[in-house]
Amino acid sequence: MFAKEDAGSIAATTASRWRVLLVDDEPDVHTITKLALTRFELDGRGLEFLHAHSAAEARVVLQRTPDIALAIVDVVMENETAGLELARWMRHDLNNRFTRIVLRTGQPGQAPEEKVIVEYDINDYKEKTELDRKKLFTTVFSALRAYRDIMRIDEARRYQERFRIGLEAVLNASAHVLEQRSLRDFANGLLQQVASLLHLDDRGVLVRLSALHAKSRYEVLASVGQCLDEHGEIVPEIVHALQRAEQARHHIIQDGCFVGYFPSQHVTASLLYLNGVTEVDELDMRLIDIFSTHVTLAFENLLLNKEVFDTQTELIDKLGDVIESRSSETGNHVRRMSEVSYLLSLALGLDENEAELVKRAAPMHDIGKVAIPDEILLKPEHLDAEQWTVMRQHPTIGHDILKGSERPILEAAATIAYQHHERVDGKGYPQGLKGDQIHRHARIVAVADVFDALTHARCYKPVWPLEEVLDYIRKASGKHLDSVIVETLFANLDAVLEVNARFPD
Repeated sequence: MFAKEDAGSIAATTASRWRVLLVDDEPDVHTITKLALTRFELDGRGLEFLHAHSAAEARVVLQRTPDIALAIVDVVMENETAGLELARWMRHDLNNRFTRIVLRTGQPGQAPEEKVIVEYDINDYKEKTELDRKKLFTTVFSALRAYRDIMRIDEARRYQERFRIGLEAVLNASAHVLEQRSLRDFANGLLQQVASLLHLDDRGVLVRLSALHAKSRYEVLASVGQCLDEHGEIVPEIVHALQRAEQARHHIIQDGCFVGYFPSQHVTASLLYLNGVTEVDELDMRLIDIFSTHVTLAFENLLLNKEVFDTQTELIDKLGDVIESRSSETGNHVRRMSEVSYLLSLALGLDENEAELVKRAAPMHDIGKVAIPDEILLKPEHLDAEQWTVMRQHPTIGHDILKGSERPILEAAATIAYQHHERVDGKGYPQGLKGDQIHRHARIVAVADVFDALTHARCYKPVWPLEEVLDYIRKASGKHLDSVIVETLFANLDAVLEVNARFPD
């Protein structure tokens, strides 16, 4: 059985005292040892005594109780080597390398000191007769100081190991986020990676500060969990947390949430809210700061790229409108065929980035028409052979206008302008390309362009009924138009017609 104090001390352990385990089968030894060390202190911490009256009891205490700094163990208890076997068990079976072990014996002849020191991983070996109060004090002080220093070294080692592992995680997370090419993907990647660093799986939202945003100062870039209300607005409690971090201009942890503050040269800042954070230690904060530095640079680069991309897109849309207005067609033609091209690209398995590229480049497909005279471009009747020869030059003219750019949108637009009148049977113009020789972007735009031209009025033709349009395209499949893309159009006809409804003439 444990002494009464043992059970209480195990339950009421405090970090303010050094734990010392007394293992001896003589009750008086426990009492005398406690009295001798009553006023003991090291680094402002006193002693907390745990008691065991046999090696078997000591094993239970050691297994139940963490952070025992010192064990003072009698050698002879249940048998003549019980204390020695306990010391061996602590080091090898329990794998406890930290607790300092002081063996003491009243029968030194049975376990010679030199042999014990050599064969057992202990820190001191004393005869009971030599342990007066002063020597006991010195022995305990030396043992506890050694324990303290060992624990500091181990803590530093564990901190470095945690930092190494955490830094690897940060670099891997940063690499993953930096791979994201769109602002939406970047935002979602950032949200997931920071939550992973903090071992969270709860509510989170990433916002960008924007004085120009229509509804709120906080523009939501990514969100997980119940962060938004039914109107898509950030719930008030999260808004309050964001405001606190914005005012403080640094990361904050408060009321069980973490709000990261990421300043930027191009916007006021971005804020990251994560719920379920009770504390973030110094190491976590260092890792988050390293991560946020990488992320902030990536975020600024993405904003610059987005600005360039948006500018290119706007110019292309405006030029597309000008081209269509010259040919007496509404500017909604380029919007419809761009949206349909995007829809078909996704349905065909192109990734989001490539589908977006097709959508942005498609409005430039007829840019070469700027060089076609009005008497040919606006002629309501069929063109004669000479006029048709002039009209067929517009793909080459368009390509010449756009070629040579290193911008992905303009590169794609040049290809589409050049090849969208090619036919998969090789009878198209201007190059007579066949099948897969025609870039898939141009094949996609060709289907979208033909469908839109037939379902809307032109200066030379009225609107065709839908059934006649579908019949024409069906017959053109595999000859004029790519059969796989035609099948994709038919499979997504409802969505295509919805685009027509959204952008009517």
